[in-house]
Amino acid sequence: MTGYERAKRLLDFAAAALALALLSPIVLLTALAVRVKLGRPVVFRQLRPGLREKPFTLYKFRTMLDLRDADGRLLHEEERTPPFGRFLRSCSLDELPTLLNVLRGDLSLVGPRPLLMRYLGRYTPEQARRHDVRPGITGWAQVSGRNGLTWEEKFACDVWYVEHRSFALDLRILLRTVGTVLRRSNVFLPRPIHEEEFWGTARPEGGADGGAAAAGAGEAAAGAGAAAAGAGAAAAGDRAGAAVGGGAGAEAGAGVGAATAAGRQP
Repeated sequence: MTGYERAKRLLDFAAAALALALLSPIVLLTALAVRVKLGRPVVFRQLRPGLREKPFTLYKFRTMLDLRDADGRLLHEEERTPPFGRFLRSCSLDELPTLLNVLRGDLSLVGPRPLLMRYLGRYTPEQARRHDVRPGITGWAQVSGRNGLTWEEKFACDVWYVEHRSFALDLRILLRTVGTVLRRSNVFLPRPIHEEEFWGTARPEGGADGGAAAAGAGEAAAGAGAAAAGAGAAAAGDRAGAAVGGGAGAEAGAGVGAATAAGRQP
């Protein structure tokens, strides 16, 4: 553990203990409201991957109801999240129990957000670097767009943080987090409440250049094929017209393929 990591752990512990002491009335009131409006259990528990992918139990206030269909299957998360649960999430009040995770050393105040265990096998080697540091309650991705980013953009932010982490950056993220929560920005956009499943990042064989060139060549071949078909059909009526039509079609097909290949270059 580096000097930065040791000092950060001490600061995390002290800040989490102070925050729990100061926010204890809000924590208790929120817990009571969850018990009345959403029932038991008040605290949601789930295994998440931590530092170096080691699992830990994450604590959050419950935000969803246990609603099921006629066959006993849980309804979609959208249908199980009542207005009160939406409110808790929009204000980040559901995150208050995660301060206990910070005290335990599972989380840091700042770091990549801990996601689901089943995602571990879906990361690229580059994306998996997000687990080289302790996960956090807030992170660079959360203050750079929060729910408005794609999965790939979030992971790029996480890896950038891993490479540039410092006390100055941590403080900057914490200050921006306060502003984001107070504005309640980018929490609920015109999209599903909860994050869509991450199935992995597509990596086309041959790389971006190879994929673009292949796509361009395919479209050029399709254009040439269409031109040849047109020439064959026209040959039955007018051999000269077929030559003109076929030549123009071939030139058009090749032009589409070349333009596509050029347009897809990074």
